[in-house]
Amino acid sequence: MRFTLISDTPAGPDEQPLDAYSRVVTFVAERLSPSVGNLRLSRRVRGGRVHDSGGSGVVITADGFMLTSAHVVAGTDGRGRTSFADGRELEFELVGADPLSDLAVVRAVGEVRPAALGDAERLRVGQLVVAIGNPHGFAGSVTAGVVSALGRALPTRSGAAGRLIENVIQTDAALNPGNSGGALADAEGSVVGINTAVAGVGLGLAVPINAATRQIIGALMTEGRFRRAYLGAALGARPLPPRLARELGRSGCVEIVEVVDDGPAVRAGLRVGDLIVALDGAPIEDVPTLQRLLVAELIDHPAKVTIARNERVLEVPLIAAELVT
Repeated sequence: MRFTLISDTPAGPDEQPLDAYSRVVTFVAERLSPSVGNLRLSRRVRGGRVHDSGGSGVVITADGFMLTSAHVVAGTDGRGRTSFADGRELEFELVGADPLSDLAVVRAVGEVRPAALGDAERLRVGQLVVAIGNPHGFAGSVTAGVVSALGRALPTRSGAAGRLIENVIQTDAALNPGNSGGALADAEGSVVGINTAVAGVGLGLAVPINAATRQIIGALMTEGRFRRAYLGAALGARPLPPRLARELGRSGCVEIVEVVDDGPAVRAGLRVGDLIVALDGAPIEDVPTLQRLLVAELIDHPAKVTIARNERVLEVPLIAAELVT
């Protein structure tokens, strides 16, 4: 009996053997590259001059909606052209942008091929990911690496409003200027993140595709903006005093460290030093959790904030305003 080893199997005349890593990257590149466009826009700079700028965008629907980074379209008139790996070039127009999540939606006119959106919540540290975009204008560039960390936070600002983008994906897939707005994909070719920042050599960050960002994307597509509720307070995470921690069955809370004059928090009677432990019954242990709950449905509607003050638990009625960005 003769056994044939895998290594003995001859490759065809036009076929070179690929290792498992290469097969995955090649598969993702072939599947996703037709859905990633090179966005070209113009913005006015100091002195009234016009500066050409660019970034990347990912087609997410068959009727031309593309997802990109808000900073790619910031300071422009929202119109431009996008080109694809197959040479097609289409015009696009801005639909909506949300600087506090660094996400924006544009719409291209013409035939497009949508990518599949995945779920960043399923990612694990060490997992293979592939980045596709247009670094320095080199269309359709593909880099690969691993998820080097999860749960990072990225600060953003729009006017006087500031916010942390939660659960940001950190990767060592090479990113460069122009990759912003491009796809970060898993081994199945599903988009799990939108590349947003180069944080250093071998360190890139991507906004995750998850339940929270899908909600933002949907609002941008339908309304052109994403509305958030506003408390009028500066907040910080802190541990609960031991007795309250035992009573409530958790260890963390959010402390009010500053209040805005005549803001919703002041009007509700909240004070510096109050510890927020729940909002409408939902437990609050950190600032990102509270941020997630400050949704449009709370704006101008009565809510109940559960606080600890002098180690007494109180329930305070509050009406949140809309965050102006």
